[in-house]
Amino acid sequence: MDEIFHTQTVFADLGLSPEILRGLDDLGFTRPTHIQAQLIPVALTGKDVLGQAKTGTGKTAAFGLPLLQMIEPDEALAAMVLVPTRELAVQVTAEFADLAKYHPVKAVTVYGGQAIRSQVEALRSGPGIVVGTPGRVMDMHQRGYLSYENMRYAVLDEVDRMLDIGFREDIRKILGALGGKSGKRPQTIFVSATISPEIEKLARTHMRDPVKIVTAAKSLTVSQVRQSYIAVEPWDKTRLLVHLLKHETPELTVVFCRTKRTVDLVTKSIQKAGIDAHAIHGDMFQRKRNEVMEKLREGNLEVLIASDLAARGLDVDDISHVINFDLPDDPEVYVHRIGRTARAGRNGIAWAFVSPEQGELLTSIEFLINQEIPRMDYPGFAPGPVPGEVQARRDATRKRQDAPPVTRDVQANVPKSADDQRTAERYPGGQIPTAAPLRRLGGKVRTRRR
Repeated sequence: MDEIFHTQTVFADLGLSPEILRGLDDLGFTRPTHIQAQLIPVALTGKDVLGQAKTGTGKTAAFGLPLLQMIEPDEALAAMVLVPTRELAVQVTAEFADLAKYHPVKAVTVYGGQAIRSQVEALRSGPGIVVGTPGRVMDMHQRGYLSYENMRYAVLDEVDRMLDIGFREDIRKILGALGGKSGKRPQTIFVSATISPEIEKLARTHMRDPVKIVTAAKSLTVSQVRQSYIAVEPWDKTRLLVHLLKHETPELTVVFCRTKRTVDLVTKSIQKAGIDAHAIHGDMFQRKRNEVMEKLREGNLEVLIASDLAARGLDVDDISHVINFDLPDDPEVYVHRIGRTARAGRNGIAWAFVSPEQGELLTSIEFLINQEIPRMDYPGFAPGPVPGEVQARRDATRKRQDAPPVTRDVQANVPKSADDQRTAERYPGGQIPTAAPLRRLGGKVRTRRR
């Protein structure tokens, strides 16, 4: 537990108000995590902060508690919290509501895929905090529904993901416009599980002498996550997944796939095997995505098959297993995936399906997290036969490799007559043309008279 919680500190030591402390006590929180213990006091002084911490260590409360304390009760549209996805926006707003149980400051959510009218009404109520995705935030501002004039605080949550999915320019525009005509920069906080040089450069462009806080120096993953990989051929993955889910007793399993199509195919296969599985990805209607997320939070869901983007708001304590059905191309995505389990000091299991050609990718993940991921051979699972089309491709490749190399026979072009000898001298060591080219350049070629 020392890896996550700052055991020598309690929340009352961090300078938080009695109302906030009362809400934390109702939630059962007494000791802060390391990122909370370090970030909260610095943020309360008004300084900009660039914070890095492992997933599942309470980054939302780390920036949320200072915001709730610093914003005046009657202050409207004072803080902007930008997040990469709709689900995460909803999750962060819900956490603000829990933390502000005895505090008058409220937060509202704006994101795409939902009717603008209801979000406009929420903004007109004068909330202190706006949580939103960059695209919808810019849209609301351009329509005149969301003013930047009084924004004194700006937070970017999971900034690495926002850059990955193409919000770089939107972020620059929003941060550059906050504060309105006054031109006064807001206090800015960036939090992320990973901080690349690009993120640090962006942060320092929009910050004043930020304090950098890193609580993930040794490893980016918490030790409570028991990681392992299973070597499996691509065509055996679905069978292996069914086998694991039927022989384990997980509270809740999240299975990550690389594409939306794979999410749908795997979900259907799992359902045919009699397992209660639900899909979530970006192409689903927002209403359906909301229904799935509601089932997840209420505990009425056993297996969730998800794409990376749709799963960014999965801040749920009861996720016991994370399965990487497909390894991500970006090792940092792996860190975010397995961070969905082992939240707030709980234990969790993370398995990765690794096909024979993915050895280098697995190694790059191990380098990033600074630890070796052990191999696991799950008992009772027997690999299936090689599919016919795969075997046919292998046979064709082997046949090409075994065939003798095709080489140019230069001797066959050696002329025997004197005329041929003179012609050959014009093409030493090469092929002798036997006919005119099939196509000629049109038009006339001008030559110089002698």
